[in-house]
Amino acid sequence: MSRFTLEWVISNNDAGKEIKTFLGEEHISRRALSDIKFAGGSILVNSKERNVRYVLKEGDKLVVAFPIEPVNPNLAKERIPLDIIYEDRDLLIINKPPFMSTIPSREHPAGSIANALAYYYEQKEALEPAIHIVTRLDRNTSGLLLVAKHRHAHHLFGLLQQEGKIFRAYEAVATGVFSSKKGMIDKPIGRKPTSMIEREVRDDGKKAVTIFEVKKQMKEEAFLRLVLQTGRTHQIRVHLAHIGHPLLGDELYGGPLSKICRQALHCSELSFMHPFKKEKMFFQAPLPEDIQQLVRLNT
Repeated sequence: MSRFTLEWVISNNDAGKEIKTFLGEEHISRRALSDIKFAGGSILVNSKERNVRYVLKEGDKLVVAFPIEPVNPNLAKERIPLDIIYEDRDLLIINKPPFMSTIPSREHPAGSIANALAYYYEQKEALEPAIHIVTRLDRNTSGLLLVAKHRHAHHLFGLLQQEGKIFRAYEAVATGVFSSKKGMIDKPIGRKPTSMIEREVRDDGKKAVTIFEVKKQMKEEAFLRLVLQTGRTHQIRVHLAHIGHPLLGDELYGGPLSKICRQALHCSELSFMHPFKKEKMFFQAPLPEDIQQLVRLNT
């Protein structure tokens, strides 16, 4: 298993900087730098080991190798097929089916995306074993899910998330007739005091903003496109229930189960600037059959 490495040829603009300063400007976290120095990584300049106080010169070749991340001994490796729609050195895009957890939980300790990735990584011996989920989906929500393949990619994607630069759009079927074709729900969300799982709109919650558009108004339901401006747990589900339009199949938040047995919610679009390639990435995933059927039948 090879360690993840980054390489630079130092330009005139960066000459005169200490390695520590240069790596900080490249968004390598302090914790990662500490691990590089003390937990099995390395810093080489022109093939010679250097410390972080070394002053870089124009033309220097700087190579930083991150330590191999430890295996989680409690994460079982399971041979579960993954619908991988994109993969490169740094990331995976997976189209997650419904009824599959992103990570194991007490209620569902196996059969998750993380369990499947642990097996997948083991088969590809060059991949590090640690699992880094960037955009998690609820167990019964389907669609696009972003996975970082190493800790530095996870750190960079975390910075993008903090800046609101990972775009996600969802498609859903909600109950009722909407009075407006477009709208914004700007209501803070927090944990419901009487539940470990359920969230609710509450004044002391964290800011949460959801943009919605009615793509098709049906007799008793509406087919929606939704865009998240924040990423709170259960955000779409809580916001739609709060305005009186819970998702079909969302029993936790008052949605009926008569037409679908899971929340009718699908992450259909995902977009971001690739943190290494510096290219705009855009992905789409078609509606799964159960939600397609809702839209076809309920006209």
